[in-house]
Amino acid sequence: MAHWLAPVISYLLGAIPFGLIIGLSRGIDIRKLGSGNIGASNVLRTLGTGPAVAVFFFDTVKGLAAVIIAHAFGLNPYLVVACGLMSIFGHTFSVFLGFKGGKGVATSLGVIIGLNPVIAGIAFVIWSILVAVTRYISLASIVATIWVALAMVFWKSMGVPIPYQALACVAALAIILKHTSNMKRLINGTEAKIGQKVDLRDSVRGEEPE
Repeated sequence: MAHWLAPVISYLLGAIPFGLIIGLSRGIDIRKLGSGNIGASNVLRTLGTGPAVAVFFFDTVKGLAAVIIAHAFGLNPYLVVACGLMSIFGHTFSVFLGFKGGKGVATSLGVIIGLNPVIAGIAFVIWSILVAVTRYISLASIVATIWVALAMVFWKSMGVPIPYQALACVAALAIILKHTSNMKRLINGTEAKIGQKVDLRDSVRGEEPE
């Protein structure tokens, strides 16, 4: 029973839209502001630092919780990976939002924290430095995600199990695909930076504000 119960629980936890919940607690539907995304980046641009930090924290905890649940059930590495993936898929394709959701960066970070805290910690440092220097959250997320996948596969002294390596690569690919529009705007020089104001009267365009 644990083999199917743990992934289901992981998906449902991952599907909890904390960005929407925190926005609604302030009387705002985050899906109707800025990019319409429920992740911390859109919350930061539209609601401010405090709500964004809260969303980032809870979205990260969702991914970590999936790994903790898998270990609690005594599952093998392959099923631990399955739980991690289900948590990420829950966030990006939430059953509570008509199978729509965020881009999965924070939730993926939570999963990696559960699998390898050292690599996750270094990834967060890389992300933080890039955000501080470039003020592009999307660029920092893409680079940190790629670094995690490379570290999981090639940092041999870490002894990362093959299933965990596979998860890192799949998560990296998914996050990169979710950021395709951001990469186009980065190339064009129209990507939004931290601190750039968003007109809250604008309707959702289905992409990050330019």
